[in-house]
Amino acid sequence: MIKRKKFYSEGIRFSCQDCGKCCLSRERYSFVYISMGDRKRLADHLRISTKEFTIQYTSKTDGHLHLKYPEKDCLFLSEGRCSVYEARPSQCRSWPFWPENMKKGVWEKELKTYCPGIGQGRLYSESEIEEIVKREKELFNY
Repeated sequence: MIKRKKFYSEGIRFSCQDCGKCCLSRERYSFVYISMGDRKRLADHLRISTKEFTIQYTSKTDGHLHLKYPEKDCLFLSEGRCSVYEARPSQCRSWPFWPENMKKGVWEKELKTYCPGIGQGRLYSESEIEEIVKREKELFNY
């Protein structure tokens, strides 16, 4: 069997342009999954307890904790920008290298059409991308 070359085998350039477009729901559910580390970091950033953050800002669906209201734009999106950028969840930090995005069709037909950071900035190697994808899968049990 011949192993097919991945569309990102030569790497991908990406640099966040701070546009907030990745934070929009695009008329479908946009779950932002939250780990314990995310809850602690965000609670510290908001100067509240982890318990208070969990009660106030999260919900659970199919056993997975996520930010509330996945049918809306992110709770922390304010005037087109992330209001908790320094403390943003792991899922947001790994954008655009999510497991579901690493298919050529999704990348070309969706992400490249709205994310101005794709093709900009530093070059992420195939191995770096795969490490990010692996971490996401492990963290959120894909």
